[in-house]
Amino acid sequence: MQEHEKNGVLYFTFSNLDQVSDIFVHAFSSRLGGVSTGDLATMNFSVNRGDTKENVKENYRRFAAAVGFRAENLVCSDQTHTNYVRVVTEADRGKGFDREKDYHDVDGLVTDVPGLVLVTYYADCVPLFFADPVHRAVGLSHSGWRGTVSDIAGETVKVMRETYGTNPADLLGAIGPSICQGCYEVSEDVILEFQKRYEPSLYPLLYTEKPNGKYQLNLWEACRQNMLCAGLLPGHIQVTDLCTGCNPEILFSHRASKGHRGNLAGFLGVRG
Repeated sequence: MQEHEKNGVLYFTFSNLDQVSDIFVHAFSSRLGGVSTGDLATMNFSVNRGDTKENVKENYRRFAAAVGFRAENLVCSDQTHTNYVRVVTEADRGKGFDREKDYHDVDGLVTDVPGLVLVTYYADCVPLFFADPVHRAVGLSHSGWRGTVSDIAGETVKVMRETYGTNPADLLGAIGPSICQGCYEVSEDVILEFQKRYEPSLYPLLYTEKPNGKYQLNLWEACRQNMLCAGLLPGHIQVTDLCTGCNPEILFSHRASKGHRGNLAGFLGVRG
């Protein structure tokens, strides 16, 4: 991952997607460079955490200016830990920024419309980026443990294949800043869901058991396995090394803050 700073706005990009920056625009936010205050300081992208609409819209404008796109072209998700992926068209331009969303329970977005920029939100869950340079299409999905078990990665690739003719072997994938295995303790009921989803040979890669009966879960590896199962090539997938829980000074983390936090966001679009 590459770190960038412009006008006080700190953000991150992926080297594999940077190599096709003539086709795509992408970024993942930090908590720095915005106007929000208190627990939401300063680059918060959610009005559902107690922030004002004015602050959030100004944060979008500052972030867009730093990265190089227009905030009016954003199309935002409506996340509820589903594996539903919405096909975004020109009619959706601005929804979630300066137009009301007319959809719900959407954790993944795909588009091939030049100029539109997809947005999904995070504070420990895993951002999944997909870019098809052949068909000039993108997908951006939110994968918490529920989305991982229900394979929103595979669902995103399926929708891109059916809608745009995407060949999974052409896709560039990235797994963004989120909670690392060392910070992510879960109970046995969660692990049982992962055991239903994955082959036993993968269990040692996905979790470790602790003496207290809890487990440390590796969402990064689980999401990578989902991308591989969907047909992405191993060399086309970049996995973050930046943990939200380990870096509360620059990233929002639900667990590290005990829920007192704003929302980070991932951004991905086809250049106009």
